[in-house]
Amino acid sequence: MKPLLPIALALTLATPAFAQNECAAGKTLHEGRLTIATGNPAFYPWVLDDKPQSGQGFEAAVAYAVAAKMGFEPDTVDWTRSSFDQAIQPGEKDFDFNLQQFSITPEREEVVDFSIPYYSSAMAVLTTKSVVDGGATPTLDSLKGLIWGADANTTAVKMLADLIAPEAGPMLYNDNVDVTAAMQAGQIDAALFDLPTALYLSAVVVPDGAILGQFPADRTETPDQFGLLMVNDSPLKPCVDAALQELIDAGTLAAIEKEWLEEATGVPVIE
Repeated sequence: MKPLLPIALALTLATPAFAQNECAAGKTLHEGRLTIATGNPAFYPWVLDDKPQSGQGFEAAVAYAVAAKMGFEPDTVDWTRSSFDQAIQPGEKDFDFNLQQFSITPEREEVVDFSIPYYSSAMAVLTTKSVVDGGATPTLDSLKGLIWGADANTTAVKMLADLIAPEAGPMLYNDNVDVTAAMQAGQIDAALFDLPTALYLSAVVVPDGAILGQFPADRTETPDQFGLLMVNDSPLKPCVDAALQELIDAGTLAAIEKEWLEEATGVPVIE
């Protein structure tokens, strides 16, 4: 059983934080308190058991680590919920920042603010349990021999060539719906998706789906990057960015990622 707070979060809370009156005073919705939003519901591995207040799960742990660096103790953090679409719309917000896998895009940055990235998505190999039972392993030699599928309209084809260089060219489809359908029909063995999408597809869309392994984000040219979302022109953004940068520089963010997106999900890294 995991401790009440993940190890990485407990270490973060023990380190010096910003003085709240120097960083966030007068900039949060409620003086002396930090209001954080997530999805309704929030899913594993981002939030464990839909209880972000526990600090369990990758994004819940990141939220409390950022709060600590901004000078907020756990008992001064309040949680609220919002839909994904509601959060990315322009206008006032009922939270100080929101994290639920928001990709940073130029279009969204026109109407909301984002922090610096807290997660660069790894690329993962989606397959089925029958392929794994047939001997596929998370090694480049094994991956090269699989039958791959890809959306012909995306960068997946180039990623396959750069990351894996399979022995046979991938079977090309019109979209990712066709790719997963081909996998369900046994026409292909594997496909590349960002890790969050692969986790969802393996659990919900593809019967007996499995994730064979993941490539580190730095192995791809343009990894999907997630940011903490705030109201446009948020006065809190410099404080949030500084807190995240401290976590990055200290290696704390990498430790939280390892705990929840590598160890907790059981997805091995393909070297």
